[in-house]
Amino acid sequence: VITCNALISAFEKGWEWARALALLEEMHCSGPAPSVVTYSAAISACEKGRQWEKALRVLGVMLMGSMQPHVVTYSAAISACEKCGQWQRALHLLGDLRRTELDPDRIAWSAAVSACEKGGEWATAAALLLRMRQASAAPDAVAYNAAVSACEKGR
Repeated sequence: VITCNALISAFEKGWEWARALALLEEMHCSGPAPSVVTYSAAISACEKGRQWEKALRVLGVMLMGSMQPHVVTYSAAISACEKCGQWQRALHLLGDLRRTELDPDRIAWSAAVSACEKGGEWATAAALLLRMRQASAAPDAVAYNAAVSACEKGR
C-alpha cells in the first residue's frame, strides 16, 4: 500500500490524475486494498487536474466502502470543487464534514470561502468567514483575500 500511495502522490504532483485513478482502480481489483491515504491522494490528483466530478466519485466509493474519510480527504474534495467553481458542492461537502466527528481545518474552510468567491457569492463567503471564526478555525490570508474578492465581485 505504501508504494501505491507514493505512486499516486507522484501522479498528483505530475498532474497525472488519470494514472492515479487507474492505479486506484487496479488496487480495487487486485490489491492491495486502498487506505484512507490512497483515497485522499487520488482525490488530490483529481483536484490538481480540475476533475471535481471524479474527485467526488472517489469520495463516494470510499464512503460506500465504509471507510471514514479524514479531514484531508474532505479538504481535497472541497478544493477540487473550488477549483472548478462548484461552490454549492463545496458547501455541501463542508456541511458533510461538519456532520462527522471531524472538525473542518483551515484548509477546508478556506477552500469553501474561495469556492464562494469564484461563484460570486459574496454574502455566503462572508457568512463562512464568520462561521469559521466561531468554529475556532482562525481564518488565514487565503480566506480573508477570497472573502474580500467575493465582496468586490458582488458590487
